[in-house]
Amino acid sequence: MSIARFLRVSEDQYAADQQLPDALPVADIPLPRRATAGSAGYDFVCPADVTLHPGDALTIPTGVRCEMQPGWVLMLFPRSGLGFKHQVRLANTVGVIDSDYAHAANEGHIMVRLTNGMSPCSMDSHEVTIKKGERFCQGVFLPHGLAEEDEVAADRTGGFGSTGK
Repeated sequence: MSIARFLRVSEDQYAADQQLPDALPVADIPLPRRATAGSAGYDFVCPADVTLHPGDALTIPTGVRCEMQPGWVLMLFPRSGLGFKHQVRLANTVGVIDSDYAHAANEGHIMVRLTNGMSPCSMDSHEVTIKKGERFCQGVFLPHGLAEEDEVAADRTGGFGSTGK
């Protein structure tokens, strides 16, 4: 059952959000895909080489947006190896991409903020490098329901973090 499709954001939007040196051009960023037929997660690739020192946080503009049917949400998680081996986490623990985010002012540009969860004082702290083109996070589509009392009629206008009013 297909409920969504991945697209790239425009070159202008990508340039406005891009802060990483030597990043892939948006046209060269592969759209998220599953590694195997049984995979639930769609892997996102890192558009540039990034290094996270212990305690660092960094926002990665993926160059990707997602159009999905209402009633669905795209949940973002770090790839298992980054979390398990290196304690790299998403800054908000889980990314939530709502079905109306694709129509936000920033074109629905999916941004991923990673943190190197190791404390700078920890005995086993180490920097973590993610290479350009390496898979670094994964998105899983999940259905969601509404409460009987739901009466929201507002349309999204802002982009990344815009519903936190």
